[in-house]
Amino acid sequence: MLNAAAHLADKVLGTAPTSTPTKPPTDPSRPMKALIWHSNKDVRYVDKPRPLIAHPKDVILKITATTICGSDLHLYTGAMLDMHEGDILGHEFMGIVEEVGSEVRDIKIGQRCVASFDIACGSCEYCQRQEYTACDTTNDNKLVEKMYGHRPAALFGYSHLTGGVAGGQAEYVRVPFGDVNLLPIPDKFTDEQVLFLSDVVPTSYHGCELANVKEGSTVAIWGLGPIGLMAARWCQIRGAKKIIGIDCVPERLRLASLHLKIDTINFKEQKTVDTIFKLVPGGVDCAIECAGFEYATTLLHKVERALTLETDTADILSEMFTAVRKFGNVSIIGVYTGYANHFPIGAMMEKDLTVKGGQSPTQKYWKMCLEKIDSGELDPTFIISHKLNLSDGPSAYKKFYDKDGIIKVFFRTTPTTAP
Repeated sequence: MLNAAAHLADKVLGTAPTSTPTKPPTDPSRPMKALIWHSNKDVRYVDKPRPLIAHPKDVILKITATTICGSDLHLYTGAMLDMHEGDILGHEFMGIVEEVGSEVRDIKIGQRCVASFDIACGSCEYCQRQEYTACDTTNDNKLVEKMYGHRPAALFGYSHLTGGVAGGQAEYVRVPFGDVNLLPIPDKFTDEQVLFLSDVVPTSYHGCELANVKEGSTVAIWGLGPIGLMAARWCQIRGAKKIIGIDCVPERLRLASLHLKIDTINFKEQKTVDTIFKLVPGGVDCAIECAGFEYATTLLHKVERALTLETDTADILSEMFTAVRKFGNVSIIGVYTGYANHFPIGAMMEKDLTVKGGQSPTQKYWKMCLEKIDSGELDPTFIISHKLNLSDGPSAYKKFYDKDGIIKVFFRTTPTTAP
């Protein structure tokens, strides 16, 4: 119902001008394979026409590796507004440069590159301040402007609220402003080491930045998917003295406990806030939200979401505001898109909390993140649980949604016999 309303709003409002096309031309004579959103919980592996250069600063990337993000599950379920049948999914990918536009200066044909999940022009006032996910010129959606007062940057493969740009769970993708949105990768790194520079690695770092995690901090992390697990690792690198991870999925809790050696809370077996206060009397310094808007824990929010009386739930935020100490820091990097009832504004105000949230300006952190990987201090491969072919995508989406053993999948676009 809400998705249909979003489609109607798009037709009424029209589109805003952009610095680069969001729906570029394609070549039907040259098909490629891609994962597309067909309807709620229905992802398909189909033929789609290859993208073409549509702007002098475009790059065509032949994708070698891609993945499913936890936030893609909001698309899978149809909870994210403004999904259209046939949308190519995926915002985490890398590959080999196949073609470049006439004004691309730094990116060369044949280079191996990682793409940022966000699409920045590099020239607007936001990009000049390295606020790339606020780029003012790449997202043509007027509905999101009505909702938020502004249009954030376009994102690859992430609904028409963020531009409806074709994503990277495909054999080829068009990357606008290639010099801004592609990171060349030296040969010494494997694809597995660097793929997650597209989102997971910088986003989890951004969460720690927003939470002001520093030497001696105590931290609680809600959600131990790939972003939460990587955020915990960044907290260790930044010198946090105690880290608590909260989830209910056995594989995630086990990886957090055995590999990262952090404290964990299974919220289905323990009361989250009470347990945090036992572990850290007085509350944690920093709370990081890595789950997102769909995860209601109370009956009230479950009913309100079922009746579409709210799009997002504030349950996790309520726990965070309670569990963090006075004058503590709250960071929100799980995806929230609409409106939540019963927002705990009283606790935020009276406890003097600093609350920050937002999408990671990926390009800002790229070089530092790659240096940490190069030094061995950060090894992102620990989150990979499955190596599959892109053709396995429909079943992988279902398993990931069902929490059936998948922590993070690594897709090859070319069929392999990798385990």
